[in-house]
Order: sequence, then C-alpha cells, then structure tokens
Amino acid sequence: MSEVPRAGDPWEGGPVAALRRVAFLLERAREDTYKVKAFRKAAATLLPLPPEQVAEAARAGTLTDLPGVGRSSAEVVAAAVDGVVSERLARVEAEHGGPLTQGGHDLRALLRGDLHSHSDWSDGGSPIEEMAFTALELGHDYQVLTDHSPRLKVARGLSAERLARQLDVVTAVNEHLAAGGGTFALLSGIEVDILDDGSLDQTEELLGRLDVRVASVHSKLAMDAEPMTRRMVAAVRNPLTNVLGHCTGRLTGGSRGTRGESRFDARAVFEACAETGTAVEINARPERRDPPTRLLELARDLGCLFSIDSDAHAPGQLDLLVHGCERAEAAGIDPDRIVNTWPRERLLAWANG
Repeated sequence: MSEVPRAGDPWEGGPVAALRRVAFLLERAREDTYKVKAFRKAAATLLPLPPEQVAEAARAGTLTDLPGVGRSSAEVVAAAVDGVVSERLARVEAEHGGPLTQGGHDLRALLRGDLHSHSDWSDGGSPIEEMAFTALELGHDYQVLTDHSPRLKVARGLSAERLARQLDVVTAVNEHLAAGGGTFALLSGIEVDILDDGSLDQTEELLGRLDVRVASVHSKLAMDAEPMTRRMVAAVRNPLTNVLGHCTGRLTGGSRGTRGESRFDARAVFEACAETGTAVEINARPERRDPPTRLLELARDLGCLFSIDSDAHAPGQLDLLVHGCERAEAAGIDPDRIVNTWPRERLLAWANG
C-alpha cells in the first residue's frame, strides 16, 4: 500500500493476512512480545479453518469462542471478513507502517538476504516456517537461520542433537517452497558462541554441515582487553567462522537496558577479519548499532568484508535491515564488500570455500 490505509478502506488479503500484518508491524516497531502474540496465535488458529467457518463465526459474533482469538484479534478478523481494514490495523499502519529511516534505502534494495535470525527453537518468537515466509514476502532471495548454540542456556541454545533435527526441518521447508515454484532458499546456520579460549561452541562436524556460521561473544563481556582480543582473533581465524557477530556486545537502550562495549584491540581483530575474509557484522538492531561508528570506519579502512544483519527474533524484525544499510551508506562502504548483496551461489562459495 502506497498510502496509509484508513479504517474501512478495502482489504483483499483475508483475515489471516490482516492478523499477520498487525503482528508484523508491531514486531517491526519492537513492541512488547505480549502485544504481538495474540495476533500470531489467532492467525495460527484461523489458518487451517475453512473460510466459510471463519465468516460464519464473524457474522454470529462468536469469533472469541475460537481458541486464541481475543477481542482485539476478533475485530481485525471481522473487518477482514467484510473486506475492509479494521480500526486496529489502520492504527498500527499509521503508527508503524512508514519508513524506518531517512537513508539506506538504495543499499537495502541491493541486499539479497540476511545472515542472522532466530526462531522459536532458541529465543525467537515464531516458528522457522513463519520466519522463512516473511523473508520471502520481504523480497529476500535467501534467509539464514542462526539459532543459538548450547552454552547459551538462557536462550535455549541448540544441542548437537537439536541442531541436527533442525537441519531436517530446514530441508522440509525448502522442499515445500520449491514445490511452489519459487527460488527463495532458507539456509542453515548458527549463531555460535565464542568460548573463553576462542573455540566455537558446537562440534566441528555439525558446523561443517551448515551453510553459514555467525560467531559471537555472549559471555564474560567485561573480560580484560588482552584475553578478549586473543579470544576474538582465535575465533575469527577458525576456518568455519564466516561472520563476527555484534563485536562489542553493547546495548544502547531498549527493554534490556544499556550495556557498555567489550574492550579489545579492534585493529588486531579487524586485521584478522580482513586477512581471513571473515565478515564484520553491521548489526541492524537499533538498540545495538554495533559496531560503533568509529569501529565501523576502522573495519572499512582495514579492508574488511561486512554483513548487514537484522538479528531478528520475530518476523517483523527482519525489516530492521535498513537501519544497518543507513549506517553502511553513511560510512561509504562499497556494496560489493557487503556479502549479503551477493547472489546465493557466490555467498555459499565464500562461506564454504
């Protein structure tokens, strides 16, 4: 929609699409999870039902008798059944449907995909297939699923056994998508913890089966600079590492509060990245803005590759990429140095060369 829709405007997408759109926009705005879950849950309830059954419940005023359908979601559904935009959908479109940034849109149009996202297998909020379908709807050619590794227990990190099972799910999702004639691919991946000694928190055999690997520090973020530098350089030099995730670990605001930058010799770390062809992640989450501008410019000057990633934990957050694009454009980074502007074949050759 080029103009902000108003309540009562025509809606042709149906009830499930209306519910998914409300949820997407709330996630895009990084609203509290509880505000989103009601709409995702209602969409999941309605999805397998015949349209006639949903329409009859809307006419009878019994939508809220369906499991997972509350008053707010019922209002969205009833309007969609009538073929119009609901008041709730119109409100979230007005509040959250516009451009997220002033700049970065030209570079955003060049991105083929996103190398860092989470599902409900770890600490994300939605199933794998919902993340994949949303990436497809956003125009991606590929999306990398990077749930956490075992050490990060607070995020339900995947054991070797769970990761192996997830690979089967990724295969099944791709088979379903291919049956529809599309070219989009969900790529297998991981956000693997960088352990204290710089080793990676998953077996080498499983890491080798993945398409893309993002390595990040999540523990002992206040480690002294010298051991932190050794730790990060060791991880970057591991042939299985493709992307160095949110390198300073900082948080500048948001629901988790603030957190300062980890201390390390950025020149040494980025020189190792440039030497090994490891991409430095430009984490597009507004509360991260990682790396900070001075480090982003240092990595640029040292010849590093980059990956602009959403670090999405919900489908709507996949649209956060433009925040990273705005920063990359401002830093004057050549788009060809950003690995997710590359076609899938080139990306996979780089990641597994």
